[in-house]
Amino acid sequence: MPKYLIEREIPGAGALTPQELKAISQTSCGVLSKMGPQIQWVQSYVTGDKIYCVYIAPNEAMVREHAAQGGFPANRVSEVMTMIDPTSAE
Repeated sequence: MPKYLIEREIPGAGALTPQELKAISQTSCGVLSKMGPQIQWVQSYVTGDKIYCVYIAPNEAMVREHAAQGGFPANRVSEVMTMIDPTSAE
């Protein structure tokens, strides 16, 4: 199943409180529950003004539908073609 990296522009994301992040997570999980097991949220990284999310889904349209239903921006959705890490150098 394809993996996607979603870039969400959210001004002040890095200053969101734990309670605000929990609420966002709960909203996302609620939408995922309704959409079924084909789409999965792997993890997210919060930076100053963006949140980068990793999802597994059959296609980009499903990732964008999750964003629309959750009220989240999905400014850029990129399919992950491959992954590298320090062991790739060996």
